[in-house]
Amino acid sequence: MVEYRIDRRSGVATYVQIVQQTKQALRLGLLEPGDKLPTAREVVEATAINPNTVLKAYRELEREGLVEARRGLGTFVRKSLGATPADSPLRVELTAWASRARAAGLDRDDVAALFTAVLDEQFKGDTE
Repeated sequence: MVEYRIDRRSGVATYVQIVQQTKQALRLGLLEPGDKLPTAREVVEATAINPNTVLKAYRELEREGLVEARRGLGTFVRKSLGATPADSPLRVELTAWASRARAAGLDRDDVAALFTAVLDEQFKGDTE
C-alpha cells in the first residue's frame, strides 16, 4: 500500500502531491491494477490533512482513468503506468548515483536540478 508524504513547504498543492505520489507508485509497480488505495480516513490519520483534499485527489485520479471508486468498498487501481519495476537494475544504478552525489556534498535541490537538466537534455522534443 502507498504511504503519502506531504511536504507543506513545497508550494505544491496537497491534493496534487497525492496525485503525483500515486502516479509514481503506479510507474514503479508499487501499485498495480486491483490494488486498493488507502481510505481517506487512513490518509488523514497519517498526514493530518483535510479529508476533502484526499477525496479531491482521488477524484482527479478517477477522472484520469487510473482508479475507480467502488461504493462501500474503497478506491481501486484500474491501470498501471509502470514500465520499470521498483527492483529494476536502473533503480539500483540511480540509487548508487544519488549516494555519490550526496557524498560529494550536493543537497536534494542540487541533485534534483542536475537530474532535471539531464532529463531535459535526453528527452528533448518528447512530450508526455
